[in-house]
Amino acid sequence: MFIGEYLHTLDPKNRISLPAKFRKDLGRSVVMTRGLDHCLFVYPKKAWAKEAESRAVHAGGTAAARGLARLFLSGAMEADVDAAGRVLVPDHLKSFAGLGSKTVIAGVANRIEIWDADAWKKYTADIERDADAFAEKIGDNN
Repeated sequence: MFIGEYLHTLDPKNRISLPAKFRKDLGRSVVMTRGLDHCLFVYPKKAWAKEAESRAVHAGGTAAARGLARLFLSGAMEADVDAAGRVLVPDHLKSFAGLGSKTVIAGVANRIEIWDADAWKKYTADIERDADAFAEKIGDNN
């Protein structure tokens, strides 16, 4: 399970170093795709296979399901993790997420997310402000 957040730099060659704590569970090859909220989702290949299968099942359903399937599946790219623990972020995904040189890598259960650092700061501030209302809305009383 991936948890925590880490500040990292996207280098001039569009490579980002994955947190050492995540590398073993990610493996030597990952799948990177467009995520929600304009971040990138990065999955270990085994977790991606389950995610892709789930999306494919719904790809012929409602317009919303088709749209999400297209978003996740058509933008997906396999990426090898190099010996230094870095992965190349393709230009189309870098552009989608609006990544600058400062990034945040966040662990979110079965995947990691790559965010532009300023976007992450704004997103988390908004979520922290509204967390109580969200918890009540979804019935989470913890």
